[in-house]
Amino acid sequence: MIHWNVDPEIFSVGFIHIRYYSLMFLLSFGLGVYFMKRFFSYEKFDPLDVDDLLMYMMAGTIIGARLGHVLFYSPGYYLSNPVEILMIWRGGLASHGAAVGILLALYLFSRRKGYDYLWVTDRIAIVVALSGGFIRLGNLFNSEIVGKPTDVPWAFIFERLDNIPRHPTQIYESLAYFIIFIFLYKTYMRLKEKTPRGLLFGYFLVGVFGFRFIVEFYKEVQESFERGLALDMGQILSIPLVLLGVYFLLTAKKRPPATHRVKKQTAKEKKKAKKKK
Repeated sequence: MIHWNVDPEIFSVGFIHIRYYSLMFLLSFGLGVYFMKRFFSYEKFDPLDVDDLLMYMMAGTIIGARLGHVLFYSPGYYLSNPVEILMIWRGGLASHGAAVGILLALYLFSRRKGYDYLWVTDRIAIVVALSGGFIRLGNLFNSEIVGKPTDVPWAFIFERLDNIPRHPTQIYESLAYFIIFIFLYKTYMRLKEKTPRGLLFGYFLVGVFGFRFIVEFYKEVQESFERGLALDMGQILSIPLVLLGVYFLLTAKKRPPATHRVKKQTAKEKKKAKKKK
């Protein structure tokens, strides 16, 4: 058995508190920017657009993850205490909500900048898988999202919670997401600009949320209402995303690669187009 009693806080200076979870979060975004700039450069798109993409991604991730937790897991509590919806530092982020928030943010970014939506989601899928691995490591340092009791030799005893040996489900998920990242990255490097639109996004949805569905069987339930249910909320929310991924994989060959950026019309160009009509 492995006894785990790591302090989630690395250090603090006055009111500033640096935690492992925050470090993992920032590291994931930093590496995400690095890889995305490489992808944009490979395909001769402007890497400076990645800076704008980062802002959209951060907003979509945080807002989506928070609202996902509020709506999917504790709607009654937050409707009674709406001010606490803004108190993200107290915890409560849902990965499924983050997925929806990211997809909406990417849609807004694509429309504003003139990129093909699936071209962007395919490349973002690579770095989001990497980010997921780091985020789950952050959960490990926080001794949260723990597994069910077990007697396997690699069981963790999270001393900040109790003295019960449990599945280290944070490590299971982290390893899975890093493996998915490697697979997606290698697939992209093999195809690059020839990547059929939706292919990598489909692999991501099936891989990440398919594994999420399986690993939930080894996790402790996150909310009391999930006790007694055949499937917990994480599994229920994973099913449509896996099915969506299957759809994109089955139809990827029908969609040609995006070879150019869509040119956005200026206000004058739009007026001219209307007059011609």
